[in-house]
Amino acid sequence: MPTHDQLDSFFHDYKRLTEAEKALFRQAVGHFVHDLRTGEFRKGLRVKKMVGHDDIWELTWAPDGRATFQYGAELPDRPGPHIIWRRIGSHDIFGRP
Repeated sequence: MPTHDQLDSFFHDYKRLTEAEKALFRQAVGHFVHDLRTGEFRKGLRVKKMVGHDDIWELTWAPDGRATFQYGAELPDRPGPHIIWRRIGSHDIFGRP
């Protein structure tokens, strides 16, 4: 079962999203978690490594909605991928992912 955590920057970014944007992100996360379990991400999420950042990945959750994350160490009591959410918002987050 995938687990997650978030950086303070993600938490602050998330609070600035509209309720509609939050709903779109939650829907995308549902697909993302399913895909983590299967081992293959669907094309619509456009999950890929960020250019110039070997350990940071990006996810598309809306036409101008992006989130960045990295993989952390598995939690000892909960095996599975551990995702650390870094930033969320528009393309602007790529300046400081």
